[in-house]
Amino acid sequence: MDGLNYDPMRVIMLSWEYPPRIVGGISPHVYDLSKELVKLGIEIHVVTKATPLAPDEEVEPSGVHVHRVHLDQEPHNFVHEIQLLNKATDLRVRKLLEDWRPGGQPTLFHAHDWLSLDAARELKYEYQLPVVATVHATEWGRNNGVHTPISKYIHEQEYWLTYEAWRVIVCSEFMKQEVDRYFNCPADKSDVIYNGVDAKKFEFEASPDELGEWRRRLARPEEKIVMYVGRFVREKGIHVLLNAASAVLAEEPNTKFVVVGGGHRENLERFVRWYGLKDKVLFTGFMANRSLHQLYRVADVAVFPSLYEPFGIVALEGMAAGCAVVASDAGGLREVVRHDETGTNSYAGDHGSLAWGILRVLRDPVRAEAMKVKARERLRTDFHWEGIARQTAEVYERVWGEFMHSYWIDRTLWPVAPGADERAERLRVRDKALTGAYVPRPMPQVAVPDGARLDADTALAAGKSEEEERES
Repeated sequence: MDGLNYDPMRVIMLSWEYPPRIVGGISPHVYDLSKELVKLGIEIHVVTKATPLAPDEEVEPSGVHVHRVHLDQEPHNFVHEIQLLNKATDLRVRKLLEDWRPGGQPTLFHAHDWLSLDAARELKYEYQLPVVATVHATEWGRNNGVHTPISKYIHEQEYWLTYEAWRVIVCSEFMKQEVDRYFNCPADKSDVIYNGVDAKKFEFEASPDELGEWRRRLARPEEKIVMYVGRFVREKGIHVLLNAASAVLAEEPNTKFVVVGGGHRENLERFVRWYGLKDKVLFTGFMANRSLHQLYRVADVAVFPSLYEPFGIVALEGMAAGCAVVASDAGGLREVVRHDETGTNSYAGDHGSLAWGILRVLRDPVRAEAMKVKARERLRTDFHWEGIARQTAEVYERVWGEFMHSYWIDRTLWPVAPGADERAERLRVRDKALTGAYVPRPMPQVAVPDGARLDADTALAAGKSEEEERES
């Protein structure tokens, strides 16, 4: 690896979702990051939940090794599902570690969110190898506090993830402040590394006739298009956008609001009918890949009115697609979208402010075009996956170097210090690679219907995931 001084490293990514299984933002993040880390010479193994859309074991064209694991029983609810997934993950990783252990190649774990905590913690203490953690969001931030037993459980899991990690990666300065404040995480323990976007996937040939036809499916020729893409949950602020629509239409009646997203929208459609906006708001349902990218191309403005947003990857996608962006100033969005430079910011939760931002873009296309140019320039610097991967690799290098000079080296089962093989024999880790050794925490005592998915994380109340859409 250019600029890095350790032997080739192996990293085990622990992620509950990975393409083609896409529920939230963790899946594309791990996918893009892993590809770029392989280019830097790091051997990446992703351990994730199985899906009928992909093989259990594969090496992707990028060189990323993917291991998809199956649950050993039907889960009762979402927390139980995650516990079963950690159990299966623990067993699969143990088998990998036992195959690799004699070689002694530098190896560490990278856990993504609390969903991977339990397996990471078990493996960390058994093998005495370090864990790096990425915190993608917090339960406290999503719900503006911890109000239920399930939220308390998840909040505690998030705390333990930051506690157990050697270093913590967060996606924005806003998230760093959250992690420091909610988990008492030492300020010098966390590293801010932005998310990225693969701008190339938005670069495709499309004739004016093709785009014109696509536009005519969505709006009348005289109408300008304001688009939203995201989950139908309160934290994404879609209700703020719908409240702002009437104010925009009062000033610019030839405007069409195109709302993209899967999941339950009955209440939103009822509100639109009650508000008299049925002809001005179009719900498209789930949309991805070429269809979504073409929508970005023909839209006049992409709006992201979140109330809580650790980063705002959708805003990056809008910028990469060459669409003018209006976003709230919630969380990391104000770091992604620089007001009056790369986009327009509005006050989070304020529909009047959001309407002002949308109208400002619609009425001044020259100014909007200048900001789109600035946005694309910034994508090549702050949000490019090559640079993000290099920053992440530097964290790995630091962690392994500190590990090798710590007291952990005297306890590790990895053959980088005397006595490692004897310790491994005494702990019977080869046997545990066949039987597993994971013991889940007791579940919170709260009544949850069998099969229910709890509204607590990126997967919860998300409606249909990409995987579920394809299977339905």
